[in-house]
Amino acid sequence: MGMKKREGGLVFSTEQGRMCPECRNPVADCTCGQPERPSGDGVVRVSRETKGRKGKGVTLITGIPMDDKELKAYAKVLKAKCGTGGTVKDGVVEIQGDQRDILVPLLQQKGWTVKRSGG
Repeated sequence: MGMKKREGGLVFSTEQGRMCPECRNPVADCTCGQPERPSGDGVVRVSRETKGRKGKGVTLITGIPMDDKELKAYAKVLKAKCGTGGTVKDGVVEIQGDQRDILVPLLQQKGWTVKRSGG
């Protein structure tokens, strides 16, 4: 009975603790299962779109530097401030109606560079 060679690699490091077998990062910094988002240029863009929505406009916010979980929570806050509904799709926050005048100052308070684009 020979010893089976383990596939994978480093599982525990005395310096880093438990290691992820997939991405080889410490478990706390594991990048597996997180969809990679293009980091963009650090500008949060607020635009309006009516295409494919039966004439109803929505405000789109792109480029918010947060992961999916944080983004959903932040979108909930933004929807409440606007008093309307919305959703998060692929890292883009959609808020019903033209809410740019309300959203731009709110996003700037977070310290982000905010630009109006389109519409």
